Amino acid sequence: MTTQRDAAFYMADIRSKRPTRRRAVAVGEFLPGPEAFATVIERRLPKGDALVMAEIAGLQGAKMASMLMPLCHPISLELVRVRCVPVPERHAIRVYCECALEARTGVEMEALAGVNAALLTLYDLTKPVEPALAISGIRLLFKEGGKKGLWVHPDGMDEDERGHYQPRDLARLDGVPCAVITLSDRASAGEYEDRSGPVLVAGLRKLGADVDDIEVLPDGIDPLAERLRTLSQQGVRLCVCTGGTGLGPRDVTPEALRLVADRSVHGLAEMIRSESAKHTPLAWLSRAEVVQLGAMLVFALPGSPRAAQQCMDILAPLLGHALAMLDGRPHA
Repeated sequence: MTTQRDAAFYMADIRSKRPTRRRAVAVGEFLPGPEAFATVIERRLPKGDALVMAEIAGLQGAKMASMLMPLCHPISLELVRVRCVPVPERHAIRVYCECALEARTGVEMEALAGVNAALLTLYDLTKPVEPALAISGIRLLFKEGGKKGLWVHPDGMDEDERGHYQPRDLARLDGVPCAVITLSDRASAGEYEDRSGPVLVAGLRKLGADVDDIEVLPDGIDPLAERLRTLSQQGVRLCVCTGGTGLGPRDVTPEALRLVADRSVHGLAEMIRSESAKHTPLAWLSRAEVVQLGAMLVFALPGSPRAAQQCMDILAPLLGHALAMLDGRPHA
C-alpha cells in the first residue's frame, strides 16, 4: 500500500489540529484603462453589469477553491463577501474577497480564489470594448486565527482597509508581570531538564508579558501554595503552573490551587479540557484548574511540552480579556 512518504503529493494531515475561528482577506486590481473604466463604472458594458457579476463570480470562486486546487482541503465556508471598489485616480477597480469559518485549516486559498474569479469576470465582461486589459497586485491582505494569530502582508494595509476589515490580533499582555512554575519531583532534583516551563515562558513573552519568575518545584501542596501566596503579594498577575494535574499519587497541583483560591474559574478549566480533547481524548484525564488569588490568576496545566503548548494556544486569546475583567476595565 502506498504510504504518505511514498506519494508524490499529499494533503496536509490536519486531524490533530484544533478548530479555531479563521478569517482571510485577499485583494487584487483590474486595470481597464480610462475609457473602459468609465464604461464599467457607469454599467454600460454590452454583456451587462460587470461589477455585480464579479461579486457573484467571487462568491462562486471562493466556494470552489478545493475543486480548482487538488491539495486544498474542502471546507464549509461560513462567510464570503466580495467588494469591487473603484479607484478613479488610477482608473482601477480594487477587488476584495473576505472568507471566514471555524475550522482546522485556514481560508487563504478560498479568499484568493474568490478574488481571481471576480477579476477574471471583470476581464471577460470588459474585453468586448477594450482588449488591452490587465490584472495586477493579487495578494493576501491578512489572515487571522489558528495558533499563529494575525498575519498582515508586508506591503501593509491603508486606513480604509483597516477600518473596513478591522483585523484583530490576540489581546496583548505588554508589561504584565507573570510567573511560570513547573511541578516535578524529578525535574527539581535535576534528573531531567524541564521542557514544559520554557514553552509557557515563550508563549507569554510572545504576548509581551514580563516573565521574571521562572521556577521548578517538587510536587506537593504546601510549597506551591506558599509560593503562590508570595507571588500574589509581589504583584504578579498571571501564574502558569505546569505538571501535577494527572491522576498519579503525587499529582496534587489542583489541590494546592484550591487551598489558596479566593475564587475558582471553572469555565476556563473546562475550556482547557474541552479544547484539548480536540487534540487527544486523553485530555479528559487532566485535572487542569484555574483560580483567582487576590489580583492574580493561577493556571494548573498538564506537564508535557506538547500539552503545555496546546494549552497556551487555547488560553492566549483570553488572557488579556480575563485580566481586564478582573480589574473592572473594558474588555470587549
